[in-house]
Amino acid sequence: MESIITQLTRQETWEAFIAYRLMKGRFNWHEFDEADAFVEREEFLPLATKLANGEGLGIPTKKIINKMGTGKKRVVYSFAPDEMMMLKLIAFLLYKYDDQFAPNCYAFRRGLKAHDAVHTINKAIQGQKMWCYKLDIHDYFNSIDINILLPMLANLLADDPPLYRFFESFLTDRHIISDGNVIDENHGVMAGTPTAPFLADVFLKDVDFHFHNKSVIYARYSDDIIMFAPDHDTLENYKNEMAHFLEQHHLVVNPDKEKIYSPDEAYEFLGFKCRGHEIDISEATKKKMKGKISRQARSLLRWSHKNHIEPEKAMKVMISYFNRKFYDSDDPETLTWSRWFFPVINQCDGLKEIDHYLQQSLRYLSTGKHNKSNYKTRYDQLKALGYRSLVNEFFKYKSATLQ
Repeated sequence: MESIITQLTRQETWEAFIAYRLMKGRFNWHEFDEADAFVEREEFLPLATKLANGEGLGIPTKKIINKMGTGKKRVVYSFAPDEMMMLKLIAFLLYKYDDQFAPNCYAFRRGLKAHDAVHTINKAIQGQKMWCYKLDIHDYFNSIDINILLPMLANLLADDPPLYRFFESFLTDRHIISDGNVIDENHGVMAGTPTAPFLADVFLKDVDFHFHNKSVIYARYSDDIIMFAPDHDTLENYKNEMAHFLEQHHLVVNPDKEKIYSPDEAYEFLGFKCRGHEIDISEATKKKMKGKISRQARSLLRWSHKNHIEPEKAMKVMISYFNRKFYDSDDPETLTWSRWFFPVINQCDGLKEIDHYLQQSLRYLSTGKHNKSNYKTRYDQLKALGYRSLVNEFFKYKSATLQ
C-alpha cells in the first residue's frame, strides 16, 4: 500500500484535495485559482519530495492569541504557508483512519459534526431522568504527552511506517520560535496545526471506546466531554473512571468548566443549552458574546473620540464587524454563529438577548452613555446602517430549510 507521505508528491492527490475543499466551501474562487495554479505549477513538489526522502518540516512559530469572545489567551502554532498547506493535505488523507475511532467521538470525523453530538445525546436521553457530568480538558492539544501518544500512533499507523516516522520526527522536535527566538519546550500536538485534531483523537481513542463499550451515553468533541447516568452514584463512578484515565494520560480538567447537572437542570454542551426537546444557546455562549460586544463598543468609542469620528460611522463599523462574525467570514475555515447554531437550536430566547445587548451597545456609541437618551437612535436607523437581527436571520434560515 502506498504511503500517505509518497502520495504528497502526486499531482492527482493535490487536485482531489483542492476539489474537495472547493466543494465544501473552504475556498472562495480567488483562493481556488491560487491553489489551482500552485498545483498546476507543481510548487508543492520540492517540499513533498523532502518529506518523501525522510526530511522534516521547518521550525514552528508560537503565537498567543485572544480566545473568541473572552479576554483569555490561547497558544497556537504555525509553520510556513507551504508547510501548513502540506499539513492540511496530510490531515485530509488521514480520514482513511476514520473508522478506527469510536462512534461517540465527534471531532475531526468525516460526515459527523458537533451538531450530531447534541442531537444524538438528546435522542438517547429523551423521556429519562438522567444525571449529567460535563468536563473540559485544560489546554488539551498543547499538553498531550508525546511519549504516551507515540506508541498509540505507531499501532494505528502500523500499515504506513513512513507516515509514522514523519509524525515521530514532527512531534519529538521540541524547537519552536517564540518572540523571534528559537527555544526548546514541550508543545504537545501543537494547537493550530492542521493535524492536531487527528492526533488529539488518537490520544483519547481508548477512553472513548471504554465508555462506548459500556453503553454509556457519552460524547467527546476535542477537549469537551459529556456523559449521562441514571443516578448520581453511577455518575460518580463514571466521573472517577474518567479522572483515572486523565491521570494516566497526564491531563488536567479545567475546574471552571467542570459541572454536574441534576435531572431537572438544562445541561450545556458545545455552546448549546438543552432541556428536553428545547435547544437554545448556552449561558456561557451568551456571556462570551456579550463580553466581545462590550469590548468592541468601548474600543470604538475611544477610537471615535480620539479621531473625531462621527458616531454613525463608528456604529457602522461595529455593525459590519458583527455581521461578519454572525453570518459571514473572510476566513472560510471559520464557523460563524449562523453555521454553528442555526441548524441545531429550536429556541430563540438567547438570540433575542444578544440582539438586545448589541442594539444597546450600538446606541451607546451614539451617546457614550447607557441611559434613556440612547433610544433616540431608533431601530430603523440601525437597520439603515446595515444591522441584521439574529432572530430575524434565524427565522429566515428556518424558513429556507423548510422549502
